[in-house]
Amino acid sequence: MQPALKRGALSWAVPLALAAAPLAAQEPVPIFNGENLDGWTIHGTELWYVDGGELVCESGPDEQYGYLRTDATYTDFELTLEFRQEADGNSGVFFRSTLDGVRITGWQAEIAPPGLYSGGIYESYGRGWLIQPEPEKDSALRMGEWNEMKLRVVGSQVTTWINGTEMIHLTDGKIGAATGHIALQIHDGGGIRVRWRNLRVVEF
Repeated sequence: MQPALKRGALSWAVPLALAAAPLAAQEPVPIFNGENLDGWTIHGTELWYVDGGELVCESGPDEQYGYLRTDATYTDFELTLEFRQEADGNSGVFFRSTLDGVRITGWQAEIAPPGLYSGGIYESYGRGWLIQPEPEKDSALRMGEWNEMKLRVVGSQVTTWINGTEMIHLTDGKIGAATGHIALQIHDGGGIRVRWRNLRVVEF
């Protein structure tokens, strides 16, 4: 015989059950309309423009860091996008970030040429690399072709995939305490061009 439920036990049992339930996701929402940069803000002098329904970032005359950030902020979400590195391709996707000019606070899911840790997580103006993918996973990146990146950020958990390969999974309390914008980056140094398309977000 099971013991009788004590008075007041139900008051904590139900919330515990709800807390264990999976997060309910909304429908994917496009965050780039394929026509213009509505909903985004440019930081820096590097070039961001729309060409043939695709978003393009390209080094400008100053050859400095540049960012294109969402006007909206996102905390718990899954972002999927496609990118093609036409020249050099050193770029990235920031999350839970804030910007003051071109000084960014937050975390970057790296997009870079082969051998430079695409899918890893880097903290700018902070701790630097938090995690890099295992070297054998670098083959998931197809330089010069269209690639799909998926970035999932829920609480303190971050996971990235490139073309279906899980690149990293990270638990970090500092990330868990933050919120902010999604931002695309173009690296300094010049000679970079990256195309983007099909940027969609599911919020949790």
